[in-house]
Amino acid sequence: QVQLVESGGGLVHVGGSRRLSCVASGRTFSSYAMAWFRQPPGKEREFVAAIGWTGARTYYADLVKGRFTVSRDNDENTVYLQMTNLKPEDTAVYYCAGHQTKPASLIVTMKTYDIPYWGKGTLVTVSS
Repeated sequence: QVQLVESGGGLVHVGGSRRLSCVASGRTFSSYAMAWFRQPPGKEREFVAAIGWTGARTYYADLVKGRFTVSRDNDENTVYLQMTNLKPEDTAVYYCAGHQTKPASLIVTMKTYDIPYWGKGTLVTVSS
């Protein structure tokens, strides 16, 4: 099992940048495909980005492609989401998620209830 704790959320202006972090407990972090999801106010949770075990493969939702970058540091048990050129519609609670037996390519289209490990989320508010 792994426990996930996000940080880095806060208030940012339109066009600004923010980096989110997700620290995982446990010694098997490198065997987990990791992902970021978000839940805008009043909407369902949606996929944002995913990264494979080694970090070599990454996947993005069309809405964030070219603006967000997912990365990981397996030595630090941490996955990051660098967000740039933020827009008001990026306002959401951002969640870190992990799956030990499925690759990142499948997380892209998985239902949230099929992903076993989640953090509690961190709120990002983009103001105009």
